[in-house]
Amino acid sequence: MASLAAIATFVMTAEADDEATDPAKIEYSGDRAEAVFAGGCFWCIEADFDKLAGVIETTSGYAGGAIENPTYKQVTYEQTGHIEALKVVYDPQAVNYSDLVEYFWRHIDPTDGGGQFCDRGHSYLTGIFPADEEQAAIAQASLEKLETSGVLDNPVKTIIKPLTVFWPAEEYHQDYYKKNPIHYSRYRRGCGRDARVRDVWAGEAVAAEASANAYGS
Repeated sequence: MASLAAIATFVMTAEADDEATDPAKIEYSGDRAEAVFAGGCFWCIEADFDKLAGVIETTSGYAGGAIENPTYKQVTYEQTGHIEALKVVYDPQAVNYSDLVEYFWRHIDPTDGGGQFCDRGHSYLTGIFPADEEQAAIAQASLEKLETSGVLDNPVKTIIKPLTVFWPAEEYHQDYYKKNPIHYSRYRRGCGRDARVRDVWAGEAVAAEASANAYGS
């Protein structure tokens, strides 16, 4: 499974749309499991998770609210309770749920309670949506560890809420970063996502780099 040092090192390379492990090189066991995360703009968090070895597929969508079959317009402009989210299908023999949670933290600003980066408002809040008690326990333990680690300068604002239903987003949102690479790249850079992630996790990234250099890796 991925080490925290490896995950943190990935963040350091992360203007990261260009630096990544190639999931196509991974031999999958055939086992499948699912996880749901909300990390602000689902175009971006989808692009991030698609780079993680062990991830089989991802789907942008909505979670956390009550209305059925929400649309992007409803989630963005109405009080649906939903936020932009991502369903991650992964091979648990290649990457476990704990790895996914740690990877998730390091691709968002967990201290932002008003949205993410340039995207503001409820629909861009961050969240973890456990599907069962085991996932909930792992997510909660990870959050508590993060809060007491001293790595972050401010309290964690990310919610942990049991998953009810995940609703896939409209087709044009799926794999947006592949379908519209120029617009996506401009949006991501203009929104300051990677720069802010580096700032938030700077202390951990420096420590990971020092550790890697010390062991010649």
